[in-house]
Amino acid sequence: MSEHFVGQYEAEIKFRLPDPNRFLQRLMADGAEVFTENNTEKDDFFDMPDGQLAQQGISLSVREMFPSGIKLWIVKGPGSSECKAINIEDCAHVKNMLTTLGYQCYFATSKQRSIYFLGDVHITIDYLEGIGWFAEFAIMTDTLSLLPQLTQQLMSLAQQYDFNDTLIETRSYKQIQLARRNGEQ
Repeated sequence: MSEHFVGQYEAEIKFRLPDPNRFLQRLMADGAEVFTENNTEKDDFFDMPDGQLAQQGISLSVREMFPSGIKLWIVKGPGSSECKAINIEDCAHVKNMLTTLGYQCYFATSKQRSIYFLGDVHITIDYLEGIGWFAEFAIMTDTLSLLPQLTQQLMSLAQQYDFNDTLIETRSYKQIQLARRNGEQ
């Protein structure tokens, strides 16, 4: 994985994206580097039958990205900014191991994702079918105390692309998709 994804904590701001083509054109004009484009990401979320991880504010998932072939084991939480991921070789084997340990896959989701690097920031352009387009500005760190400063840096960068507070989406993609599945918006 790129050094852009190294760190225990992630400063991140997610926005609704009204015009993905215009945003991408502006990003590329500013020298953004392509990491992956138009990948499909499939995430399988696991927990114990009693919801033990969710009760602790922890999310455990196995992600497979096509066509890039990137496969990840991801743990988010318990803090909202804590994120750890490792490369894996075989998603099916890892999911089988989790099942053997008593975990159950309780939710599967997919999205279209492109990832770009602009300086030390990674920017994703995501599409969730039936929901819409999003842009995430993020940066990883091992220093918890830097998160407020990094979040402000991300907001300043996002504002250069006409993002503002009214476009911020505070829910995770999992929360958005679970709400949709349950008939909520």
